[in-house]
Amino acid sequence: MTLAPITHPDLDGVRHGFFTRQGGASSGIYATLNCGRGSADQSEIVAINRGRVAAHMGVDPDWLVGAYQVHSADVVHVTGPLPDPPRADGLVTATRGVALSVLTADCQPVLFADREAGVIGATHAGWKGALSGVLTRTVEAMEALGARPGRIAAVIGPTISQRAYEVGPEFMEDFLAEDPDRARYFAQGEGDRYQFDLPRYGLDRLRDAGIIDPAWTRHCTYADADRFFSYRRATHAQNADYGRQISAIVLD
Repeated sequence: MTLAPITHPDLDGVRHGFFTRQGGASSGIYATLNCGRGSADQSEIVAINRGRVAAHMGVDPDWLVGAYQVHSADVVHVTGPLPDPPRADGLVTATRGVALSVLTADCQPVLFADREAGVIGATHAGWKGALSGVLTRTVEAMEALGARPGRIAAVIGPTISQRAYEVGPEFMEDFLAEDPDRARYFAQGEGDRYQFDLPRYGLDRLRDAGIIDPAWTRHCTYADADRFFSYRRATHAQNADYGRQISAIVLD
């Protein structure tokens, strides 16, 4: 089975991919392209998987860089390999040959590019990171390298959709505490449950950051078990762990 990354026309001209779970060497609940070093999968197999992604991106595996993701609003400027990944959820660079990557399994992977400035970014944005401002901070970090929000293309990759994202009333109450208008991101579910629209929230935060027309690939990680890992689906199935798919972007 070959790698099957999803690309988006808004990022044409910049090598990128929202990789699916297809084309790797892992087995069982990690089948097959698990790129999560933090999973309980065999580290040697994860390294093989990441090597395949690096080769597809046209870089040495050491130049496929990522962060130790902590659901924060922290963003790091990268200029080369990261032997000790920083605790952050956004990465930006203007250095050619550096492939920025993020890992997800329901959270939003977001890839950014200002072709004219030669600046790219990659962000892991779950609800907590998005609420804390990681998307805005990624755009600001790109601006510091010469990008302009009005020129930046930003695409949200496969993430959990509203139909699959059930939350309790305490989640909604916390989310609305600072801004009652955020109620528009919730739909009534069964009983006291609600359905949260994470990609819509992400798109609006990108617009607030100055992105003119952000996009979502419209793939739901929960709904498509053949193509995507999903933390929530694994939890519902009572699996002991789950795989992580990778998204990456590089300036050639």
